[in-house]
Amino acid sequence: QVQLVESGGGAVQPGGSLRLSCVASRDIASINAMGWYRQYPGQQREAVATIHRSGATNYPDSVKGRFTISRDSAKNAVYLQMNSLKPEDTAVYICYAAIVDSQWRITNYWGQGTQVTVSS
Repeated sequence: QVQLVESGGGAVQPGGSLRLSCVASRDIASINAMGWYRQYPGQQREAVATIHRSGATNYPDSVKGRFTISRDSAKNAVYLQMNSLKPEDTAVYICYAAIVDSQWRITNYWGQGTQVTVSS
């Protein structure tokens, strides 16, 4: 198991930046993938950024070039740097961790979420 604690959300004007942090309760080198989803009211979660254990990253087109995911293994932390924020980026951002067991079963763990509001 792993517990995830996010921080760094808040309110910012369009064009501004925010950096989200997610700290895991275990060595992130043992986690197959970590990343961020966002959730709009009444809608399903949308993947925002993923970093795999290999270091490979994935982004949807909606955030590519504006968001950057990174990690600090010494701190068991993953970060999401969000630049050039737009009003449509307003959502609850949720950190996740995916762990694959010896029988190739995937278990996803979720943080509590942090609100990001982009508004003038």
